[in-house]
Amino acid sequence: MIEPNTFGFDEQTAKDNKFQHHLNESAAKARAEAMAEWHTLFAALREFGVDVVAHTESDGVPRPNGVYPNNWISMWPDGRVFLYPMATESRRVERTRGVLKALRERFEISGVEDLTAAEDKGRFLESTGAMVFDHGNKVAYACESVRCDGKLFERHVLELGYEPVLFQAFDEHGTPIYHTNVMMGVQSTTAVVCLEAVRAAQRRELVASLERTGHEVVDITFAQLDAYCGNVIELANGSGERCLLLSKSAYDAFTPAQRKVLGRDKTLLPVAVPTIQAVGGGSVRCMVAEVFLPALVGAR
Repeated sequence: MIEPNTFGFDEQTAKDNKFQHHLNESAAKARAEAMAEWHTLFAALREFGVDVVAHTESDGVPRPNGVYPNNWISMWPDGRVFLYPMATESRRVERTRGVLKALRERFEISGVEDLTAAEDKGRFLESTGAMVFDHGNKVAYACESVRCDGKLFERHVLELGYEPVLFQAFDEHGTPIYHTNVMMGVQSTTAVVCLEAVRAAQRRELVASLERTGHEVVDITFAQLDAYCGNVIELANGSGERCLLLSKSAYDAFTPAQRKVLGRDKTLLPVAVPTIQAVGGGSVRCMVAEVFLPALVGAR
């Protein structure tokens, strides 16, 4: 997790992210509220027993979306770290040596694979914002958009040993969904997905893939998508207990029946992040970059 010490509204990313809004308050107040929300989320994860690696950038460079590290990095059990091509220049400064240095203090990194040269060709693949991984079954899902080049996606996940499932998805106004992880999330036994957003001809294939891998599909509406019900992530603590991290707005928007299904084998962990959602255009899943790297012996 990256502390949002330079958080703010980003005009560049707002061009295709309808979730971003200008609030009727000062930039300083929005930043202070975001910091408070971030620390509340951090504390909730720690209380549940999730091991959280927190990092603060101290160079003063503006990174209005720096609170969302899941869009530019991924980390794997074999020690590899991937850096991804970002669609907007304002976000490329988030890829810093400071983050890699902090990771090396606790984890083994066998190599850093830089995919960012694709930016020069106008092709982008914004990590686990663009790609939703089912690690247990080695399947990766993605909807094509400016931020998710279909060919880059398929080549990358095949090299990782995953089966790609690529589709097109649109909001209720026909605008392409900019990040896959705002409209779907895959957990151990469940999968939250806004099926009405998916192109009709591809809907059956998507559902079949999820059901084939043993997932109970929780279908959400466009209104629930707008409340960030799709932007959820399953995490585990040191005892192997699982939680579903979701925002308070998402928790409130899920129906009691949906909450019952999602909470059947994991704890629902809602945290309120209204300013981060409104100004940044992303929710709690975007705030977490999963670390699968092997731990250094004796490191904490």
